[in-house]
Amino acid sequence: MHRMNKKIVVVFTFVMVALFAQSAFAQLGLNWEGQTGALLTPFAYTVGAPDNKLGKPEIALHFLAGGPALGEQFTLSATEGFGKRFEAGFTTTFAVQGSNSSGAWVGLGGTSPDAPGALFSSSYTTLHGKYTLVKENAYKTKWVPAIAVGAVGRFGDSRVIGAVLPGVTSQAAGISSTNGDFYVVATKLVPVKKVIVLLNVGEKVTNASLWGLAGNAGNVGYDSTNAPLGQSYHGNWFATAGLAFAGPAKSLLVVGAEAVQQPHYIQAVNNVIQDYNNVPTSSSYFLRVQPKGKPFNVDVALVKVAGGLSHELNVQATSRFGTGITYRF
Repeated sequence: MHRMNKKIVVVFTFVMVALFAQSAFAQLGLNWEGQTGALLTPFAYTVGAPDNKLGKPEIALHFLAGGPALGEQFTLSATEGFGKRFEAGFTTTFAVQGSNSSGAWVGLGGTSPDAPGALFSSSYTTLHGKYTLVKENAYKTKWVPAIAVGAVGRFGDSRVIGAVLPGVTSQAAGISSTNGDFYVVATKLVPVKKVIVLLNVGEKVTNASLWGLAGNAGNVGYDSTNAPLGQSYHGNWFATAGLAFAGPAKSLLVVGAEAVQQPHYIQAVNNVIQDYNNVPTSSSYFLRVQPKGKPFNVDVALVKVAGGLSHELNVQATSRFGTGITYRF
């Protein structure tokens, strides 16, 4: 009888953890650009909302200590869900200039062509939307992942361009200050003993470098006039894996890692950035804390944004602290 009671307690505990984790994941939190996701990557879930109705919005503030070159980066987001399948939102990205931004120009003797802070300190606006094509465990199965498609548009993004061409607008220089992403993502929660395993993988097509933090993505080579090739779209994968389990005070803890492949090249500007290098994959190790019964969650992370974007430009952000908080109304 004692063994049977113990088994019942174990099974009950597992079921409660699983139900709590799955319900919490349904309103898990917003990522760096305001999408339901981890810190850097989107999930196939959307902000909670009733059938055929708007839900209550979620807002988020994120911070990245980008170091002396990238500076202190911030995003402020608001996202709204509709009908359990769709979400859309707005994000503004702004920064505090780094203390040694000129050091990013490693190939130019540590001297920027103009004011070094213009590299990564300008603000820009992001709009995004996501639609869930297939709900998790659809067709009365236990193995079908949630599958969603999404799009991101960034406007007024003159980073890097503004430093190389001081006082010249992007339009006058023939360089776009708009970039964006199109992506597909699949997410699955798998109960395993006393934890929930989070699996997330996707593919995006983007013409932005580092989510726009470093301006536009480009391509290697020259056109018929011997000018560097301009802004270009690239296909890149991203993935997240994590574990969700019950924490202190009946909270939900999620620990995980994520990786985001970046376009290999940044856009060449005014014959300055031409010595191309493969931009490395970005990644993070994160902890998410969701207090039970509270309308918010908190993220902390160790983030690798990037090192060298080209032989001339190094953002020096390979092991940086990041954090964020999401609040649900």
